[in-house]
Order: sequence, then C-alpha cells, then structure tokens
Amino acid sequence: MNSLPLSFNEVKFNPVPQSDGQIWLSSAELAEALDYKQVDSVTKIFNRNSDEFDFTMTQTVNLTVNNKNNELQNVKTRIFSLRGCHLVAMFARTSVAKLFRKWVLDVLAKEVGQPVAKTHKSEREPLTNAVNMFVAKTKHLNYSDAYKIVHQRFNVDHIEDIPYDAIPVAVEYVHHLIALYSNAEKQKFTDTDLQNIHALATHMIWTRCWWSEFGDFVKKLNPTVYGMVATHFNDGSRLAWQFVNAERKQELKECLDSFDWFTGTYQQKLPV
Repeated sequence: MNSLPLSFNEVKFNPVPQSDGQIWLSSAELAEALDYKQVDSVTKIFNRNSDEFDFTMTQTVNLTVNNKNNELQNVKTRIFSLRGCHLVAMFARTSVAKLFRKWVLDVLAKEVGQPVAKTHKSEREPLTNAVNMFVAKTKHLNYSDAYKIVHQRFNVDHIEDIPYDAIPVAVEYVHHLIALYSNAEKQKFTDTDLQNIHALATHMIWTRCWWSEFGDFVKKLNPTVYGMVATHFNDGSRLAWQFVNAERKQELKECLDSFDWFTGTYQQKLPV
C-alpha cells in the first residue's frame, strides 16, 4: 500500500516499510509537516499522551541513516501509522495541524479504499457521558449548544465524524470545559459581577471577530505564534458566547455583522 506518493505542503514523506504494508511515517518528518522547529516535538507530544496510543499507531524501529560524517549507522526512531499521525495532529497546536488532519484522513481513505468509518454509538459512549455531564453541570447550556462546541473544536459536522482514535482527546476536552464552567458557577456573583462577566464575554467575541479579519497577517509573520494564539481566540470565543445574556445575543450578532473593520464604523451601538 505504500505506492501512493506522499507529500503535505512542501514536505515529502519517506514511508518506513513495515510488514503490515501500511504507511508509517517517522516522528521527525511528522514534526516537519506540522511545522515544528524542533525535530523531537512529536516525540514530546507522544510522551505526554502515551496512554492514548496503542501498538497499531506507533512503534520504535532501527533505521539505517547517514550521520554527519556520511557514514551509515543505526538509529532508533519512533514511527507513526496514519491513525497515529492523526492522533498526534489532534494534540498539536500549530497553525497547519487542522489541514494536516484532513490530509491524513484523505490519504487513509485512499489506502483502505473507502471513507473513514463513522464511530458507533457504543464507541462514543465515554464522549456522550462527558457531554451529558457538561450539560447537567451548567445552567444555561442545552445539548445542541454543547455538541456544537465539540463539533467546532474538532472541525466536524456531527459527533460520529470524530475519529475513534480522537474520542479520548474529545472526552478530555469536554472535562476541561466542565471544570471551567463549574468553577465559574460556584462563585457568588453580584449583579455587578454578572454585568462585568457579560461585558468581558462580549469583548472576547469582539476580539475573536477582529482575529478572523486580520489573523492571516499574523500568520504570515509567524505561523507558529499564529497557531498558538488562534486556539485561544477560537476556544475563548466559543466559551464567551455561553456567558452573553440570552436576550442580547442576537443584538450582538447583528452589531458585529454590520461592522466594517477597515473603516472602523458600524451602524448600531455595540451592546455592553
């Protein structure tokens, strides 16, 4: 199955031959494709999340390479299958990680000759339980909004489109949201506090819209910083919408839609 020419952006892969006939890529090439500056970045990702990987996703092998003296030597190298590559990209926070995940799924679909399978209800049970807990622990969040947050985070239209290998990552993400919401709702807020929270959420959404318009300029200057910052804008905005007063959401959306970012003018007053 290794006959497919493999390249992502300008990175040309050299698949590591294995007895299973599947495509396996080295951690160094994977780090390059994900736009990491350090060649051991992917290995660090694996070390932090090793319990999420199994033997079908990553292995260590001895590869014969040329050293700096142009002499052959055996080097122990960690390699990843396409499923493993996809999971690594789920943990990655570089600006190209999202595109790389899509590329991996496209290659995987060609390899197996059919689209990547959707997960079964039983396989999604840990994630479903986490979302149920998320809704139960929040006062103003319904199931539709909760699932929409997860869909946006993993760039899918439906929960069954999240790959099986990424389910543990999604569960961890939802539990992180639960902790954020729980800590916020335990506080004893005065009316002034609630007004300030609403204002803070509004400003977060406002700056996220600014980022949508001008983030590409930052990306050209420093793609790595762009990827790291974009995550905070995106996740922060999704959370912020949950703290905007329900009766003000439509007003805020209309205001932002009417704003001209290049002239600095808008037709209606920004709600605060």
